[in-house]
Amino acid sequence: MDNTTTPQPPEIQVEDVLREELSHGDTVISTLAPILGHLVSSPANSLFSDEIIAQVRGMADSVSSQLLRAEANAAQAGDVESFIVARSDALSADILRNEDFLTHFHALTIERQFAERLEARNAIDLVLSPLLQALIASDNDQTASTAMAALAAQARFMQQQRRMDMPLNELPGDLYHTAIMIWRAQVPNSGDAICERAEGELRSSYDEASSRHGLLTRLVTGMGSGVRAALSVHHAGSAIFLTALSVASGQSRNFAAFSTTEGQVGRLALGLRVGGLKPSEIEEQFLLIHPEIALPEGFEMLRSDTAASLLATSATGAAG
Repeated sequence: MDNTTTPQPPEIQVEDVLREELSHGDTVISTLAPILGHLVSSPANSLFSDEIIAQVRGMADSVSSQLLRAEANAAQAGDVESFIVARSDALSADILRNEDFLTHFHALTIERQFAERLEARNAIDLVLSPLLQALIASDNDQTASTAMAALAAQARFMQQQRRMDMPLNELPGDLYHTAIMIWRAQVPNSGDAICERAEGELRSSYDEASSRHGLLTRLVTGMGSGVRAALSVHHAGSAIFLTALSVASGQSRNFAAFSTTEGQVGRLALGLRVGGLKPSEIEEQFLLIHPEIALPEGFEMLRSDTAASLLATSATGAAG
């Protein structure tokens, strides 16, 4: 009997490599929120940079302050700032115990770092990209208007990140609801008229469609088959690129952002392939995003439907 192992075809080998990369990436991502949650509540940390820890804490403080300000205004408190200071730490701590908040805050920090890295390395503007310029100049008034609003929203996002702000109205709908529930759970007599009035004001002022995420999603989905143009980070810029990657690959936008980090290169390569890019086009994106990392041997043989199947096996990241 011949015990020699038959060599696997190149297409099977690259699938195995990417499957292993994705599995490792899933393991890393699944531990991020629990570890980050421990570190933001501890003065000492070594696994995350001080910048990320400070950014996540700052965004939690920003959310808690806005919730308490709404309550103080509803209660017609005489000293609003003292009202906020007295309870902000406890509310921030409750927010930071929620893994969905930790994941979202971390992803936004990663996105900001990604944009700044692209600007420093490749001179890609933080706010205005060639694609966004083209959309602003569109003959379709609705497209042009949405693009202008997205431009302003992206400019605000970069400023807010530098100030560690997290406007409530920029939260995804599910997190907006969660924030209100966390606040209500902490408030004594949370069923009283003051809290009801504050919650009513908060909910009536929220419009997810006008948030940065809502505007970017509307722009990308409105491109139809032209969405492939948005998968060129040099042409689209970081914000539209991440939204297009999320839409085209069926991943949440948070995980699209995570895929730009070094430990998630398999997820990035698969997401771009699912989005319809040719292997040579994916190589171009890697030269901009990860110039020091080469695609695995045999990647050119990976079909987009196979990439979709591999990505579908991921335990994390499905768009919700």
